Amino acid sequence: MKLITWNVQWFCGIDDTVDMDRVVAHARAMADFDVLCLQEVAVHYPQLTGDAGFDQVARLRELLPEYEIVFGAAVTELGRQGQRQQFGNLIATRLPIAQTQSYPLPYPPDLGKRSMPRICTTATVLSELGPIRVLTTHLEFYSRLQRMAQAKALVDLHRQACGHVVDPPLDDESGSPFQNKVHTTQAILCGDFNFETTDAEYGVIQAEAPIGISRLTDAWKVMHDTRPHDPTFRLFDTRYGPVPIACDFVFVSGNLQQQVRGVTVDGTTKVSDHQPVLLELGDVR
Repeated sequence: MKLITWNVQWFCGIDDTVDMDRVVAHARAMADFDVLCLQEVAVHYPQLTGDAGFDQVARLRELLPEYEIVFGAAVTELGRQGQRQQFGNLIATRLPIAQTQSYPLPYPPDLGKRSMPRICTTATVLSELGPIRVLTTHLEFYSRLQRMAQAKALVDLHRQACGHVVDPPLDDESGSPFQNKVHTTQAILCGDFNFETTDAEYGVIQAEAPIGISRLTDAWKVMHDTRPHDPTFRLFDTRYGPVPIACDFVFVSGNLQQQVRGVTVDGTTKVSDHQPVLLELGDVR
């Protein structure tokens, strides 16, 4: 299984040009991916740099016809021209999807800080390694208060999902919305977390979990041990800081660690202000 996570900045490159075709082409060249997780996908935001005043979700369905598209809007609002606008995360997968959900993340007030609502978009895919919950998210940039609350909420979501495996709901084959669901402790949490490996939030995501729940770990550490994470942000754009950093991660549950075959960052592309990260999973090592 191959998964790419990428903050595509509404498909706007370092040249301030919005071009969805080149982003998708680059992802395809990077890997024959089974799952593509994107952050900062826009619908009808013409004021964004480069003009994202069209439906990027609909366009992705055209560009990826062999993939099922799951979109989770963190923001849904009325635009200046009276058009419905959305901004959020997206999962495209050619693997069968058992179920999908989107979870709004905490948004506590933080006086004077620029911020917007955030969300975690999930899809349970049926892979050769069994069912895997894929979660993609984009945490708050400006407010650490909100970002920490969101990091804790992500761990709670994982704990909740794993709890349904340990203590399953009542068996139900009615065919109604109460019917049996595919529950799994296998999980991949990825996205733009807007924290670095030295920040407390990075540790919170990987904190020890209760018995019966599989702890999340940075797949980069699983693959590369103590080697510092390759930077994923501010390589070519210094508007948000002068030094390149890693803030885009892929965390895997403990029961997937032995399947990690590769974690790589494409440090060359300039079609977004973030760099894509590729996770490769295979048979047990």
